[in-house]
Amino acid sequence: MSKDDRNEWCFACGKLNPIGLKMEFCEEDGKYVAAFTPGLEHQSYDGIVHGGIVSTMLDEVMARYYYAKGMNVVTARLEVRFRQPTPVGVQLKICGWVTRERGKMIEMAAEVALPDGIVTAEGKATLMVVDK
Repeated sequence: MSKDDRNEWCFACGKLNPIGLKMEFCEEDGKYVAAFTPGLEHQSYDGIVHGGIVSTMLDEVMARYYYAKGMNVVTARLEVRFRQPTPVGVQLKICGWVTRERGKMIEMAAEVALPDGIVTAEGKATLMVVDK
């Protein structure tokens, strides 16, 4: 299996992963953006998206930005602030942007927002560029 095929098994963005989120991304106004509607299978309880899934979406929008630019990065540090519960069944907008670059270290920020713009979670990450 080629590296490209293996990467298609990514839980967050892989097209081949039958239980993955299959997130798709684009660049808009200097931000990396995805839209995703979580279902009941993504909840922790009572219609609320599991915090691990919210964290995954934030991590993915930040780290995948550089992967899309042909760079290999790994998350060295991830911080998530949950501002309010994220509901299932609602299309979310997940945005990530660069806040600082220092050699092989990259700092990014991200957020998960509801259609009305209310932010349900924020993330900060330090990414490290790794050799191919």
